Amino acid sequence: MAGKSEYRNTWIAEKLDRVNLTVPKGQKDAIKAHATAQGESVNAFINRAITEAMERDGAAGGPQTGKE
Repeated sequence: MAGKSEYRNTWIAEKLDRVNLTVPKGQKDAIKAHATAQGESVNAFINRAITEAMERDGAAGGPQTGKE
């Protein structure tokens, strides 16, 4: 079983970036409840919210270098 977890950890380290998110006390439960009501995980909900906000703000994805 160690080989499987090592492979997964290596894959995650190579393919994904991590973001540490802090929210006011109590908001975590509200976020989780909302995500569950939408039929998605907290991670999926946060990713969707970020993507939608970036699209709305005119960012096509990828790093931003500043406003032109």
